[in-house]
Amino acid sequence: MNYNGKANAQQTYDAIVVGSGISGGWAAKELTEKGLKVLLIERGRKVEHIKDYTTAMNTPWDNKHRTRLTPEEKEQYTIQSRCYAFNDETKQWWVNDRENPYTEVQPFNWLRGYHLGGRSLMWGRQSYRWSDLDFGANARDGHGTDWPIRYKDIEPWYDYVETFAGISGNRDGLAQLPDGKFLPPMDMNCLEEHARDKVNARWKDRHIIIGRTANLSKAAAPQLDVKRQSCQFRNRCHWGCPFGGYFSTLSATLPAAMATGNLTLRTDAIALEVLYDEARQRASGVRILDTHTKKTEDYTAKIVFVNASTLGTTWLLMHSVSNRFPNGLGNDSGVLGHYLMDHHFSVGAGGRFDGFGDKYYYGRRANGVYVPRYRNLHGDEKRGYVRGFGYQGGASRGSWGRGAASAGIGVEFKKELAEPGEWGMGLGSWGECLPYHENGATLDKSKTDAYGLPTLKINCSFKENELAMRKDMMNDAAEMLDAAGLKDIHTYDGLKDSPPGHCIHEMGTARMGRDPKTSMLNAWNQLHAVKNVFITDGSCMASTACQNPSLTYMALTARAADYAVKELKKGNI
Repeated sequence: MNYNGKANAQQTYDAIVVGSGISGGWAAKELTEKGLKVLLIERGRKVEHIKDYTTAMNTPWDNKHRTRLTPEEKEQYTIQSRCYAFNDETKQWWVNDRENPYTEVQPFNWLRGYHLGGRSLMWGRQSYRWSDLDFGANARDGHGTDWPIRYKDIEPWYDYVETFAGISGNRDGLAQLPDGKFLPPMDMNCLEEHARDKVNARWKDRHIIIGRTANLSKAAAPQLDVKRQSCQFRNRCHWGCPFGGYFSTLSATLPAAMATGNLTLRTDAIALEVLYDEARQRASGVRILDTHTKKTEDYTAKIVFVNASTLGTTWLLMHSVSNRFPNGLGNDSGVLGHYLMDHHFSVGAGGRFDGFGDKYYYGRRANGVYVPRYRNLHGDEKRGYVRGFGYQGGASRGSWGRGAASAGIGVEFKKELAEPGEWGMGLGSWGECLPYHENGATLDKSKTDAYGLPTLKINCSFKENELAMRKDMMNDAAEMLDAAGLKDIHTYDGLKDSPPGHCIHEMGTARMGRDPKTSMLNAWNQLHAVKNVFITDGSCMASTACQNPSLTYMALTARAADYAVKELKKGNI
């Protein structure tokens, strides 16, 4: 089939958004609310909020295989099944690896879902602002290209998206982790409070705080307007939340966009290329492939937002070639596909605690504690690496599951398991990955997917700086747990099973920057060379910091949409 042949249909919109995940949903909301007629293109199937969360209310024994995978499913989901959120009841949110292949030059776990809402249905929801420590890092130590923005540029947009998304958290007054517009914080349990007090008392720069999460601790007006409800403390977010207790495209931004009457959805449509008008030096629209009919269609627009996720956006730009851009749309700098980054994690410590036997906690809190970065804050440390890391973790009591591997049977054994077990606590670390030119992806025309389209060849690895950092990431966790009085502390470093991609925080490949010779995007997430194309997903990032990045994607998207509409009205794009 000639995918670059004559299109079968043509429709015109003010704006096209490619991808319906976290950033794409925000782009659709902002552009429609500003009066533009918007087409939202999603390569996967349509999903209806609440109705299609078919396993969300199940208990494990409702599942034929008790949520475990069959041998056939393991073959179909060889990569996706490595994710902690994947099981037989959540597999509908993850791609079939057999139908969506890619090539790993070095181990890389590309974890993704193709459906309306994308990974906003399965994300971990931890939501942290970046600070000038992060936006200024590249300029400060010379790794990567300087960010074209600083915290003051994005601060009001953090305020804006937090207010709508609903982020619960505490105002902790830490310069490296700016406070936000928070809903009431979730409560720590007694062991977490105990550890907090011990750690905070011993170290000036180490702080255990409650996690900041996009779960509604108390639904307010912006969330109630789209009929979301408070978090029910079920901790079953990866199944899809029928209460809208956590932020997702389906529960929040999509209903807001649909309410304007300005949004058109086009699901089951693979964006093949962003069309380029050489006479106007602008993008003219997007060509798609209907996954059912296998026919192509063209849609035209004045503005295009590309939000297909980091590697999806990379593929689309590389596949969008013309006489002007033979190496990919907007790729005058040659950096497209390079500087692929992901957080490195799966390293830390855990232990048990004697005490608090008469205390328990309420529900299954979909959140934990957080230790913000404290290494290399002031430029006076000599740790053998640059940048830093943070921790996520929590404390709990053993459940009946602790008896699964125990030798026991009978009434007394059952009675024992009906009571909560001993307390334990763990801290796992997330570390920053530097931007390396050699880490990246290229288009592989020799290996095609289920639709006959070229695939990606990914070559990415963690290097000396990350490996040196992991020693502190592991040992510091044990040190803090020891200070809190935990016993039988064990450390771990699961790097072998957690290659790049496994953290699902892919970034880079179409980065922002001040110089068009070394970057793809300007300070407004606008392609330097194609003024009506904007990219605000993870591919735009010039560095990773150590915080979860999705809140920053939201803020960048709202900011870019505001700028794009103003420029459109001025006739500049």
